[in-house]
Amino acid sequence: MFVIAHLSDPHLDGTDVPRERLRRITAYLNAFQRPVDVVLVSGDLADHGLDSEYAELAAELPTGVPVLVLPGNHDVSEPLRKGLAEYLDSPGFDHPVHQVREVAGARFALVDTTVPGADHGLLSADSLDWLDATLGEPYDGPTFVAMHHPPLTMRHPIMDQWLLHAQDALERVLSGKSITAILTGHVHNAVVTSFAGHRVLGAPGIRSTVPLPFEPAVPSGIVDTEAHPGLALHVLYPDGPLQTFYRFP
Repeated sequence: MFVIAHLSDPHLDGTDVPRERLRRITAYLNAFQRPVDVVLVSGDLADHGLDSEYAELAAELPTGVPVLVLPGNHDVSEPLRKGLAEYLDSPGFDHPVHQVREVAGARFALVDTTVPGADHGLLSADSLDWLDATLGEPYDGPTFVAMHHPPLTMRHPIMDQWLLHAQDALERVLSGKSITAILTGHVHNAVVTSFAGHRVLGAPGIRSTVPLPFEPAVPSGIVDTEAHPGLALHVLYPDGPLQTFYRFP
């Protein structure tokens, strides 16, 4: 059994509320009868991309298990690289922060979909070439592609301003590749959909939830900061398909 604890969007900013919401998740994981095989945090690690916020996150991340992180649109490459260097295996010193990591017999292509100074996502031609080459390498085991911006349209008047652009180019790269699932964040919702013939599994937001347009309105009009923080547990057995369970401790 291989278990991924998939977290996303903690948006740590030095204040108590986001820190305590993340601690609810890590306390839940620490109480497991068997540790997960890997923790993945799929972006918006910090709220403002500050050195102090990455130091805060490093102090709050689970210990004793491998932890993978990737940037979201609120993150800034240089301070992220400095503050979370022990969690990264990425060449270069700035943007983008792409990684290939192998953990417990599974491979993760951790893709930086961020655009410096913007909130939408985009993969450059060089990034698409990198991803194509990475997924073209033979690997005898499950392969996950993880990115902050999901390749989907929410039909949400605000969130759809910050979509992943040029999805057709990404679709061409991913089509026909051997991928177990695409793991995403950004939209602060548990999401199950598909893209390029692959499952897309989005983790709920730790900091907040974004209600869909037909759900009850919230005071802010955009995010529900009172909704329970959540995570996804992706479970893979050698003789069965990937299963995903959502938890809101």
